[in-house]
Amino acid sequence: MNQAKLIYGETVFSKLAAEWDDLASRSMTDTPFQTRAYQQSWWRNLQPEGATLTTVTVRRESGELMAIACLYVTLEGHVYFNGCVEETDYLDLICPAEYAEEAWTAVFNILCDPNFPNWTVLDLCNVPAASPTRSIVPQLAQKHQLPLTETIHEVCPIIKLPATFEAYLSSLHSKQRREIQRKLRRANAAEVMITAIGLEDDLDQAVTKFLELLQKSTYEKRDWLNEGRRAIFYETARAALEAGTLQLMFAEVAGQKAATLFNFDYKDRIWVYNSGLDPAAFGSLSLGVVLTAKAIEKAIANGRSEFDFLRGNETYKYRFGAKDTDIYRLHIARDA
Repeated sequence: MNQAKLIYGETVFSKLAAEWDDLASRSMTDTPFQTRAYQQSWWRNLQPEGATLTTVTVRRESGELMAIACLYVTLEGHVYFNGCVEETDYLDLICPAEYAEEAWTAVFNILCDPNFPNWTVLDLCNVPAASPTRSIVPQLAQKHQLPLTETIHEVCPIIKLPATFEAYLSSLHSKQRREIQRKLRRANAAEVMITAIGLEDDLDQAVTKFLELLQKSTYEKRDWLNEGRRAIFYETARAALEAGTLQLMFAEVAGQKAATLFNFDYKDRIWVYNSGLDPAAFGSLSLGVVLTAKAIEKAIANGRSEFDFLRGNETYKYRFGAKDTDIYRLHIARDA
């Protein structure tokens, strides 16, 4: 018989330190956002005021950890995945697909137990289209007589990468292909340097430069970048560098960094978490386009299968040939 347990507070990250990432790496939704480092950093820096971290763990009879439902409950009685909603592109129950039904059943039993904090809304955001959660949770909601609605929350445009960069360019609309090729030639003539941060570099200095460029990109990014989000970039970069999954890239001209990408190189996919650009520097060189094209070229050279722009339907993503994938929001409301 499976054993479900409720753990309150951030001690869950230390209690499960030896097991969390192994489980996450086998999970039905295995992304950089399910790692313990990211989950802990988000909670430490962006937890909503007055919210309670309320994690359900499910273990097999042998004691093996089978699932983690890292949730929080707000003062208003709303239950969310830890990380929901703005900063985290994919969220889900952390559990192998073959155990998902058993695990979600145990989680719902806890949610509907009188000992769980009183709640009126369960709002599961950013669930990938292929996740078993989308079929299991509605069945459990019906069983517990809880009304559920599912909506497409946002899109994540993704490029399926071919074997060569030439094949990738050939897959683009002719106008976009010529535009990228022209900008790459111009960058080459201007001796634009593309660099990536490694273990020998000063990571904090590099993240500081990245954040400086991110703020310069748009007014929206400037206003979005609060202290909590700043801290997440530093902490997540450090953990990803140690894990070998950080791809922090810069485009430089005459020694000046003017464009940047903060990516994860994780599980055969590049995940474009955020970017920055100084629009006043070398504007004629289109360094944002050049850097993204170079990142795609590098991904193909390294045998990666996908280039994921993550959430948002910004026009530039489609110019690079990305196609939409959907992420979903499952919403349950019940009487207080």
